[in-house]
Parts: sequence; C-alpha cells; structure tokens
Amino acid sequence: MNARVERIEVSAYTVPTDSPESDGTLRWDATTMILVESVGGGERGLGYTYGDVAVGTFIESKLAGEVEGADAMSPPAAWATMQHAIRNAGRPGVGAMAVSAVDVALWDLKARILGVPLADALPRFHAAVPIYGSGGFTSYSDEQLQGQLGAWTKEGIPRVKMKVGREPGKDPARVCVAREAIGDEVELLMDANGAYTRKQALYWAELFAEEGITYLEEPVSSEDREGFRLLRDRGPGGLAIAAGEYEWTLPQLADLAGCVDVLQADVTRCGGITNLLRVDGICKGRNIPFSAHCAPAVSAHACSAMETLVHLEYFHDHVRVEGMLLDGVLEPEEGHLRPDPSRPGLGLELKRADAEKYAV
Repeated sequence: MNARVERIEVSAYTVPTDSPESDGTLRWDATTMILVESVGGGERGLGYTYGDVAVGTFIESKLAGEVEGADAMSPPAAWATMQHAIRNAGRPGVGAMAVSAVDVALWDLKARILGVPLADALPRFHAAVPIYGSGGFTSYSDEQLQGQLGAWTKEGIPRVKMKVGREPGKDPARVCVAREAIGDEVELLMDANGAYTRKQALYWAELFAEEGITYLEEPVSSEDREGFRLLRDRGPGGLAIAAGEYEWTLPQLADLAGCVDVLQADVTRCGGITNLLRVDGICKGRNIPFSAHCAPAVSAHACSAMETLVHLEYFHDHVRVEGMLLDGVLEPEEGHLRPDPSRPGLGLELKRADAEKYAV
C-alpha cells in the first residue's frame, strides 16, 4: 500500500480544571492539550500530548517538514527521522512531547488507512486494559475526595489512587476518609509526586502499608535513583514502589527499571507509541510489571499491545479534557477500557465546534 503523509496540522486547547488542583509538589488550574493531525491516504490521524503551547511551536518548526512525505505505513521510520531532526534542539522535555504527539498521530493514521482499530494494528495482546481511578488531589475537601473516589468504585473500578505529601500530617486522616468512601475491597493507591526525602518516604511507606495501601508512586524525586532502590529493597512487603512518568527516553526508563517494583511511562511523553512498545521489552527483561501514565484515550490502545501491563491510570483531568474535546472516548466497563472494534485507529474525532472555545 503506497500512502504518504501529506501534511501535519497542529492546534492547542487550554481547558480550566473543574476546581483548583494540587499534589505533593505542584498546583495547577488548567490543562493544555497539544493536538496533532496527520493527513494522508484519504484519512486523518490524530495524536496529542499535554504540555505548554511551546510544544506545538516545536512541532511546526522542527518536525512537520521532516514527516511530510514519509511513508504512512512506517511510523517507526518517521520516528527515527524526528529523533535525528531534534538532536541539537533537545530531545527531553518539549522535544520528547512533540515527537510523542506526532508519533501517535502517525500510528492512528496507519490504522485508519488499514481500516482497523489501532490496538489490532500494533497488534493486540490484551482484549481490554485494566484501569484505576486517579485524582484525590490534596486540594480536595473530604467531601470532594469521598465523592470522586466513591463514584469510581460505584462504576466498578476496583482500584483508585489519591495524592499525598503536601501536608503529610493530614494524610492519615485523608486515608481514613478515602477508605470510608471506597470500602475494604477496593485497592487504594498513593502518589506523592516526589514530595518526601528518603527517610520520610520510609516512614510513610510503613504507615501506609499498615493501612492496607498496596502501591506508592514517586515517594521521592524520580532523579533520586538511590532513594528508589532504598525504598524498593527496604520498604514493607506488599507495598509496590512505582515511578517513570517523568522519564523521556528509553535509557532513562531502563535505568529506572532497576530501582522500582513497577515501571511507569507516559505515551505522550516517552516518545509516543513507537517507544512505549519498547518499554514492554524493558519490563519483560527485568521481570517487573508496567503501569501506564494517563492519556487513557490513547493509552488504552497502546497498552493493549503490552504483555507486562498491569493497569492504566484513568486520570481525572485527562478523562475530562478528552471527553470535552474528543468524540469516541472509551467508557469504563467493569474496571477496564476496551478498544471499540467498530472504529478504525484510536476511534477519536475532534469536536471542532466544542474545542474552538478553548483554542490558544
């Protein structure tokens, strides 16, 4: 099949949060989606990342010209071309997010040209992807915390995650509030977003384990590899230590895999679908599970192809933004996201009229 990428189109949309949000180390009040559309073969592929509008400028100035004219059936070849093109502009950060968004759009385009769901084009390993509800921001009142976590539980999602670490002394009470909302059968996960020192993290890991917590994400900064190894090796049994959402490259992820119980990566940050699939090999080689970070509308398809997948983060902000801007997003079914076999590619379409009011 001879199909070429004819052009790349870029747009950006900033959507305010439904209430102020914070975690252990950051506060925010809006989310910006950088959306890429790849046109070719009579189809239009869609991809995106979350970041500053500068990501869109980077795509237009450094990547669009490199990808236009590329073989639409070979996204990995275009990915390699993009990597060469940004050598002197910077691969981590903005560069990695830009490549990720374009790569997703190219994979979506290929699957649409073939007329199959992206999960089947990769190919599929799992029929459906397990998810966990993620939010529980430190800015939430007890009522907000209970309402959000409890709603996911009622939807049949068997695991939920809350933020901790901004005011550690308040977290034991917040855990009790959360447990009251979800009951004893639902798995409760924690995310500190790098808020603790090593000794603090060991202390809170022990305390959380006593409360039945099974998963502690980024207790220390992801840059503190020694700290992660300390927590993985000396932390309480039954409490998995996880990290990886802020890693931009395969070497970084491979290095971190030797320090954690569960490796994470974000398809919109780590180099798109082309690189995310390679993370499966890292996890397989280390004999550790993989947990996907956010962007559920894309990750549900990408993670269907990953053998080591344990679950996908069904993050409140991204679920909300994707639902507001895109048609065809997947709804949870008994704690899973199941790619729609009737919709080619990611099955997503931009709601152009709805999105316009958020355009930046």
